[in-house]
Amino acid sequence: MRRWTRNNLLPLLVGIILGVSGAVTTGVLADRSGASVDLPLEQLRTFSEVFNRVKSDYVDDIDSGQLVEDAIRGMLGGLDPHSTYLDPQEYQELQSGTRGEFGGLGLEVGREDGFVKVIAPIDDTPAQKAGIEAGDLIIRIDGDSTKGMGLSEAVRRMRGEPGTEIELTVVREGEDAPFTVTIERDIIRVTSVRSRVLEDGFGYIRISQFQSRTGPQLLDALEAMNGSENGPLRGLVLDLRNNPGGVLQAAVAVSDAFLREGRIVYTEGRRDRTRMEFDATPGDTINGAPVVVLVNGGSASASEIVAGALQDHRRAVLMGTNTFGKGSVQSILPLEGGAAVKLTTAKYFTPSGRAIQEEGIEPDVLLEGRPRGGRDGAAGEPGGPAPGETRQQGETADEEDYAVREALNLLKGLTILRREGDTG
Repeated sequence: MRRWTRNNLLPLLVGIILGVSGAVTTGVLADRSGASVDLPLEQLRTFSEVFNRVKSDYVDDIDSGQLVEDAIRGMLGGLDPHSTYLDPQEYQELQSGTRGEFGGLGLEVGREDGFVKVIAPIDDTPAQKAGIEAGDLIIRIDGDSTKGMGLSEAVRRMRGEPGTEIELTVVREGEDAPFTVTIERDIIRVTSVRSRVLEDGFGYIRISQFQSRTGPQLLDALEAMNGSENGPLRGLVLDLRNNPGGVLQAAVAVSDAFLREGRIVYTEGRRDRTRMEFDATPGDTINGAPVVVLVNGGSASASEIVAGALQDHRRAVLMGTNTFGKGSVQSILPLEGGAAVKLTTAKYFTPSGRAIQEEGIEPDVLLEGRPRGGRDGAAGEPGGPAPGETRQQGETADEEDYAVREALNLLKGLTILRREGDTG
């Protein structure tokens, strides 16, 4: 095996970083897009020395390519929880995962403190039925620590053949000790939009994830409720709790359904191509009827775009708890050899200019408590056992959803005020 020296490794590393070959003679080079890159040559020399120390003195012989790949992962992982390196296999799995069904648990995950963090469980999936909650930290997968484990690797381990079991060790805020959850994998099929009539004139729409067809499905649901025997809608509960996000255009379409004019969302980044603006088109599908939007810590990304737009335009009242704070845009940048980089390239801003990233959206009405014996979650979510107990899939669900009842009560009050304002 060839041994790399400090003298010949430094130009190689620079070539890897910039995608060029040849010796380096200055501290500033141009990348492929023409932008200047300021090279920290002293730090690169340190990297070269550490690399050589590992190759020469580490207890096991380590593949040089793996060392460089690990360094790339560490570099991207230090930027933010959403930027990552995808090797060719991970890149292929990402592409297949966005095209159709797959076997798994039904979790949207990110990273925090080196562990895997649950952004939100997806409705009617094994993870949601097993009681996994937004904000949970998964510290072990089948007994193996997730500390430092790549996010793509963690996702790969959680996916698998339907019918097979997996054990997750979870840390949850407010519980004294980690607990284990045994979950049986299943085919994940996401139903984006569900709707029902709560009472005469009051509708409920649940969006579990923003997909390409979410906008048209929302319009169909609103049309069906408006044309029902209960008469036109006088108020609507829009449930975005534990919705991890999805397609940007779907979030714009949902917001546009309730807005007659004005900005919905815009993005800002370093490059011109990352700067976008989206505006509402004329027309309000429910003619200005009051809207209450339910949000919580599992409402992320596209959910926060909708919540922020409707709040800024005073078109809806937000009820629940502070949202997740995932307001950044990730671009998939293919690399030579079949790998790719998922890189944060822009940030979302609400119409009034509020940054969503890390801040989240604060609700107008805080609703964090729940009646004794109940739980604050989407209808049909299971309750949980005492701290420290092992949780099994399929535990009993609550009969009623406290937050939906509170939202309905608020809607009735808003409807009365609106009627009095029209007649006054």
